[in-house]
Amino acid sequence: MSLSIRNQLPATVVSVTPGEAMATVQGRLSGGQMVTAAMTMSAVRELGIGAGSEVTALAKATEVALATGEVSGLSIRNRLPGAVSRLTLGAAMATVVIDIGGGQELTAAITQDAATELGLAEGSRVTALIKSTEVSLATG
Repeated sequence: MSLSIRNQLPATVVSVTPGEAMATVQGRLSGGQMVTAAMTMSAVRELGIGAGSEVTALAKATEVALATGEVSGLSIRNRLPGAVSRLTLGAAMATVVIDIGGGQELTAAITQDAATELGLAEGSRVTALIKSTEVSLATG
């Protein structure tokens, strides 16, 4: 199956924290960063996800926010630091590709105004922010 979702990051599940209806799943990316996905317990069971499982973390580029300063006081679990490796500015939107280490890249689609206000350029240090409810997991 091919997907239009740009962000497809291989990860190894470190832990699954079950709840009554939902679970949080933490995975380690190849660069050592942690990624958290919030998903239903039925999805965890159907996909057979447990510690040690190999998964692909999926996140739409439009669900990735960027920060250039210190990030604190947020409920967002996924905070992936990196450097801008490519920046494409359009009339309304910008595509920002971030090297997050371990040979992995993450793409953010933000407004051109936001890219300008943040002063983004190739090499800029940023932190990519993704809510755990916006991360899906795929197996196999």
